[in-house]
Amino acid sequence: MGLRLAPRNGMPAPSVRMRRTMEWIILAAAVVLGVPAAAWFAQDRLVFFPQPLVSTAHLPAGAQPLEIVAADGTRLRGWIRPAVETPSPVVLCFGGNAEEVSWTLAEARWPRDWAVAAVNYRGYGASEGSPGEAALVADALAIHDAIAGRSDVDRRRIVAYGRSLGAGVAVKLAAARPLAGVILASPYDSLVAVGRTHYPLLPVAWLLRHRFDVLADATRLQVPMLALVADVDTIIPRERSAALYDAWAGPKTWRVVPATDHNTLSLPDSFWAAVAGFLGGTKDRDAQP
Repeated sequence: MGLRLAPRNGMPAPSVRMRRTMEWIILAAAVVLGVPAAAWFAQDRLVFFPQPLVSTAHLPAGAQPLEIVAADGTRLRGWIRPAVETPSPVVLCFGGNAEEVSWTLAEARWPRDWAVAAVNYRGYGASEGSPGEAALVADALAIHDAIAGRSDVDRRRIVAYGRSLGAGVAVKLAAARPLAGVILASPYDSLVAVGRTHYPLLPVAWLLRHRFDVLADATRLQVPMLALVADVDTIIPRERSAALYDAWAGPKTWRVVPATDHNTLSLPDSFWAAVAGFLGGTKDRDAQP
C-alpha cells in the first residue's frame, strides 16, 4: 500500500478544497443565471395584472356595450359613453397594468360634450385572450378604427388617453393613426428604463420582451400632448416621464398634480381641470398624423 500523507496545518487535501470551490462556483452560477431566467419566464406576471369585471353597476347612465374583434379574432369588450350631441369628439381610454377600465369610464368629471370609449385589454375584464405588447398595440389600432367608423363620432377629433402602462399604448396609437391629441398620465419613455429603476441588478434590456419603447415615436409626433404627472411617483419616476416629454416633437403641456402619488394622481379636481382644458383646446383642431 502507498503511504498517504496527512494534510499539514489541518488544511483540507487539495481535492477537497477544489470540490468546495466548485460547489461555490456552481451555486454562484445558479444564482446569476437562475434569477434572470426566473424573471424571463415570470415577466408577463410582472408587467400585466389582469383584473376581472366584478360589476357594471357603477357605469354611467347611457353607457353602451362595445365588442371589438381584434385582427386575430380575439373579442375585446368595453363600453362607450356617448356625448350629449352627435357626431361628437371622443376620448379613447387605455388603462394601467392593474386596471379594469369600467372605472375610468365611470368617472363623472369627463366633459359631457365628449364621448368616452374604454375597452379592456385582452385578458382583462370580459375581454378574451392574454396580454402582450404587440397584441395590445394591434388591439389599440382595431379599437380606434372601429370607433372612428361610427356615425355618432367625429373621426377628425379623436384623442387618446393613456394612464401608466396605457401611456405607451396611446403613444404607439398616435404613431400609427391620426389623432387630435394625446393625454398621458404617468407616462414613460420605455419599460426598459422603468425596469432598470426597480431591478438594478438584472439585465433588464436583455430580458424584457414587452418593452413599450416609445421614445423614438415621441421625437416624430406632432400631435398635441398633455403630460400629467404625480407629485411623488415611486412606480414611474418623474425622470422617465420627463424624458418622454422632452423628446416630444409637437405642442406639449406639462402638469404636476400636487400632493399625489402614482395611484392617487387622478383623484384631485385639478387633474380633471387640466384634462378638460386640454380637450377644450383640442376640440376644434383636426386630427394630425
